[in-house]
Amino acid sequence: MNDKAALLNQLKIDRAPEPDGEVGVGRWIVIGLIVAALIAAVAWWLMRPDGIAVQVARVESAGGASGAPASTLDASGYVVARRMATVSSEITGKVIEVLIEEGQRVAAGQIVGRLDDTNIRASFDQAQAQLALARASEQQVRVQLDNAQRDYERRQQLLARNFVSQADVDNARTTLDNLKAQLVTAQRNSEVASRTVNVSQKNLDDTVVRAPFAGVITVKAAQTGEIVSPLSAGGGFTRTGIGTIVDMESLEVEVDVNESFINRVSPAQPALIKLNAYPDWEIPAEVIAIIPTADRAKATVKVRVGFKQKGDPRVLPDMGARVAFLSAAPSAGAVAAPAGVRVPARAVQVSGDTGVAWVVRDDKLERRAVKLGPSQGETLTVLAGLSAGERVAIGDSSTFADGQTVIVKP
Repeated sequence: MNDKAALLNQLKIDRAPEPDGEVGVGRWIVIGLIVAALIAAVAWWLMRPDGIAVQVARVESAGGASGAPASTLDASGYVVARRMATVSSEITGKVIEVLIEEGQRVAAGQIVGRLDDTNIRASFDQAQAQLALARASEQQVRVQLDNAQRDYERRQQLLARNFVSQADVDNARTTLDNLKAQLVTAQRNSEVASRTVNVSQKNLDDTVVRAPFAGVITVKAAQTGEIVSPLSAGGGFTRTGIGTIVDMESLEVEVDVNESFINRVSPAQPALIKLNAYPDWEIPAEVIAIIPTADRAKATVKVRVGFKQKGDPRVLPDMGARVAFLSAAPSAGAVAAPAGVRVPARAVQVSGDTGVAWVVRDDKLERRAVKLGPSQGETLTVLAGLSAGERVAIGDSSTFADGQTVIVKP
């Protein structure tokens, strides 16, 4: 029993008390860390930012007016072809030959396709044969008429000498009149047969499809063996045409101008066109016409703008384009009007010719009513309300309020 107790005593852990100095140092270190964390939290709470984050843009001077025309309005649109047609035959038939490919230039009257003319040519040959028969019959009546004319004259001479009776002369006269009526009928038959030949010839010509004007093929719609018909309503295996041709000389740009700014556009007004595909290429242009109707849904008016340089192969239908409508160049000796300042379009709430901008001053917002001038892409010209060097806020203007504190983001 004593041996077991001795063994158990050997297994006990010695829990001797630690020195008092080590316990005191560790406790004070922990307390110091907790106090530092609390001080940092209080400092952050007291110094935390309480404004909304915005970006700012510097208001820049637009400079004085120069002799070059300035843009009064910018609008986006698309290149359209004023003259474009789907080339088709005037009759229904099977295509036996297609002579066009996409991108090919064709001249006016050039053959672009052929239809099967077997049945139409047979009808044409039949009409020609009927015309020949009618003309032969007409010639036969003419011969009989000439003979009857001579017989009638001869019997008149014999009647004067009392060699024939009056009845013989009357019978000769009747025969002559009858042949004259037959000649008129034969002539009418020849005319009808000739018209029939013309109709058959027209149908035969319609089997050859020609380009109505010079241009470029943009769509090849039919292949050899397909049926084309100008009366087809689509669907099935019947095509409505051989292909689509576009007159590249008729290309122009159509833009939708907000009705609030349509007063800045006038016919024959100079303009510059920039294609989205070639943003550095400025193409001289002018306003062709203002379509006299407005789109109620979009509150826009359509404006046609024509290229002054036509036929450039880089200009293609349906390309996106941006049009800058230019003001007239000032005359010599004219006093230059103040050009105002320029700000990003995102910094102004536009409402017609006026708007609202938010100026950042001493990290607070100040609401400003501004008068707007012409726009140039993403930049607006402000004629009144802002000064060069001021800062304007860019952000969600619905959250802005006059006097509100802001935090300027880089």
